[in-house]
Amino acid sequence: MNTEKPLMQLIEEHLAGDLHDLPVFHSVAVKLQQMLSRRDFRIDDIIEQISEDQSLSGQVLKVANSSFYAGLSKVATIKDAVVRLGAQEIANLAMMASQLEYYKSDNSIIHSYMQGLWSHALSCAVGAKWLARKSGYVNLTSEAFMGGLLHDIGKLALLKTLDDIHHNRETNATFSETLINEVLERMHEAVGLRLLQSWSLPESYCSIAVNHHRPDFDNSDILLIIVRLANLACDKVGKSITPSPGIALISAPEAQCLGVNEIILAELEIVVEDAGS
Repeated sequence: MNTEKPLMQLIEEHLAGDLHDLPVFHSVAVKLQQMLSRRDFRIDDIIEQISEDQSLSGQVLKVANSSFYAGLSKVATIKDAVVRLGAQEIANLAMMASQLEYYKSDNSIIHSYMQGLWSHALSCAVGAKWLARKSGYVNLTSEAFMGGLLHDIGKLALLKTLDDIHHNRETNATFSETLINEVLERMHEAVGLRLLQSWSLPESYCSIAVNHHRPDFDNSDILLIIVRLANLACDKVGKSITPSPGIALISAPEAQCLGVNEIILAELEIVVEDAGS
């Protein structure tokens, strides 16, 4: 008699516990975002948090001195980096720099998905930041970057869960692309919301995680709209695990909400295509 549980049931059981157990976030990077969400945060506390983690400090300085910030002089310390780029930018760098290590798996199929997902997340983050500035919402650039980076975090959580299930030999199911795509599409928004809420990350990022595909989105939520449009641009140019080259960005309601023209949209496509390269 076959008593093997259905895969969806196994996934739900894995996710029913403490989501903090899922290796998808660096604890210091998350703490920085939590600190910045409070109005009374101190710059010195931000510097101290990063500096105490030698590995994270090195990652942040490496990115701060990379072509990502071409044209700026080199920085030697976290304090120099915070003074030069600002606390929010450095906290975002800490999240970005620390995230890459979590997009890896010994399973070749899942690893391939994770690498594609990382490329998509980074491209969406860079595109959203650029779009916020280009469409006149300079005050939202940092949040747009982080919203883009984390919008599909539910997919990473699900891939980590599938990885655990496979590693523990809990199912005989073959992890085909069709099966993985179905799991990700069906569950990633709700899982992303739960994950971000469990880590007490700002509500704006939680909203993006759960609403970035909904057709009935809030057209007054500019941050959400920016990330949605950057996400569509990634899908269009192939920076996505489910590309949609036929998307007409100019016809997207998000483009109409932001009032952007075809030139800006064409530039956005170039920005997301070049991101991370």
